[in-house]
Amino acid sequence: MLFPGGPLPLRIFEPRYLDMISRCMKADAPFGVVLIRDGSEAGLATTHTVGTLARVTDWYQGSDGILGVTAVGEQRFRLLAAERQRDGLNIGEVELLPDAASFPLPAEYQGTVSILANVMDELGILYEGIDRRYDDTAWVAYRLAEILPIGLDIKQQCLESEDLLDCLRAVEQMIQT
Repeated sequence: MLFPGGPLPLRIFEPRYLDMISRCMKADAPFGVVLIRDGSEAGLATTHTVGTLARVTDWYQGSDGILGVTAVGEQRFRLLAAERQRDGLNIGEVELLPDAASFPLPAEYQGTVSILANVMDELGILYEGIDRRYDDTAWVAYRLAEILPIGLDIKQQCLESEDLLDCLRAVEQMIQT
């Protein structure tokens, strides 16, 4: 699960993904991340139709030979068509979705922002390079949805939502229960 502006650490060892990351880095192109709805990555799977483009921002070769990659979420997209290549890599045709409307965070969510700020300070190196915009509703909603231990169905609803106040309300309700 990846949200716009959020980090995605990956450890890559499968040839299909090594090739994909290599092509993306050479072309400075993003790749798509969608949540699996049913099935598994290794087998046949169906995915949700809304996902996020990810761009590689850092990489390293581990002592175990595995490629470590950090990507950051960019723009949301809708998956229009998909096919599985012979090597098992899923590719698709996408429609870019407009960025979520960015507006100042309503005052009633300031307590939630305090919780988020405390958690962000504890998350370590992965979040050090992430700009912190505690006054931006979209940024706060996405960060809360990505870091809190809430169900993937709620996370997906937040990613798909055009009304991020609905997302904030759902996440805040989860915090309070």
